[in-house]
Amino acid sequence: MPTLESSGVAEISDLASKADCLPDFTTDQYKDAYSRINAIVIEGEKEAHDNYVAIGGLMPDKADELKKLAVMELRHMKGFTACGKNLGVVADMDFAQKFFAPLHGNFQKALKEEKLTTCFLIQAILIEAFAISAYHVYIRVADPFAKKITEGVVKDEYLHLNYGQEWLKANLGTCKEELFKANKENLPLIKSMLDQVADDAESLQMDKEELMEEFMIAYQDSLLEMGLDSREIARMALAAIV
Repeated sequence: MPTLESSGVAEISDLASKADCLPDFTTDQYKDAYSRINAIVIEGEKEAHDNYVAIGGLMPDKADELKKLAVMELRHMKGFTACGKNLGVVADMDFAQKFFAPLHGNFQKALKEEKLTTCFLIQAILIEAFAISAYHVYIRVADPFAKKITEGVVKDEYLHLNYGQEWLKANLGTCKEELFKANKENLPLIKSMLDQVADDAESLQMDKEELMEEFMIAYQDSLLEMGLDSREIARMALAAIV
């Protein structure tokens, strides 16, 4: 049995080992990559705010609830802005806006056509699952300031994922056809988005394959909670690779 002293030495050794695994936050390569990754999360939270407010316009009876979700997203945006400033990095917002342009365009089109199912799938399922998975991976390699901010954000994002998930679950009997169509059009965009930032993510010690794996787990868990069966979930997930 290890003594108290040897256990303490082991714990210190473990902490040192974890610290050695973290990236060097001061290098030009790290900061260059971070300028785009940080911009993506800032823009993502801004898009989320705007999207929830917009959905509230289609659901006047739920507008106050959706406004509360939107306000949370603004708080996240401010937190991630502070993360960039803490590292002395200027976020590349032009890159981030182009990064989100395909999903943004599809959401706006669905909003104009009052397709709530598509709007909820894009924002509350795909984007939220994408964010949750990326934040989970990032937390392991983040600088201490950003780690604390991101841990708080993740807790909120589960509430947002759950909100859209519950609406889709309640309306599943009438929205499946639109759900499958919207998924086929938008799920492939997530993979292409990950491909775009694979090199930058690697500079932050975030593995692309792990990011995609985490996303697919969160995404499929959400579909299961909605009430889809295994065959339907497989059909939807297949859109990511076909």
